[in-house]
This record gives sequence, structure tokens and C-alpha cells, in this order.
Amino acid sequence: MAKKTITIEQTGSAIRRPKDQHATLAGLGLGKLRRRRTLEDTPAVRGMINKVQHMVRIVED
Repeated sequence: MAKKTITIEQTGSAIRRPKDQHATLAGLGLGKLRRRRTLEDTPAVRGMINKVQHMVRIVED
């Protein structure tokens, strides 16, 4: 059975954001605008996305 994945794209800058939000973006593998990452869809990843939801979007493939 294939694991469910989710693709996210960074849409907002991390400049002038709290350090924990910088760290969350880095943990997601992001850091530059328009960068995309495909990650395993787990509750931990969903929580990280929720924390920086104003700077990322979920890409529908």
C-alpha cells in the first residue's frame, strides 16, 4: 500500500517572522519562495503546515 503524500509550496517570505517559524519552514524543507516539497502526509507534517499556513499552500496535483 502506497503511503499518502502531500505537496506544499512556499508562497510567503520568512523575513521578519519569529525564529520558530523559520525553523518550521526549514523542517519542511522550504526556505525560498516557490520551492516545493512532497512529504508524507502525517499528523506531525500537518501540524507544521498549520503553524506556517500563512506562508505555504497545498498544491493539488
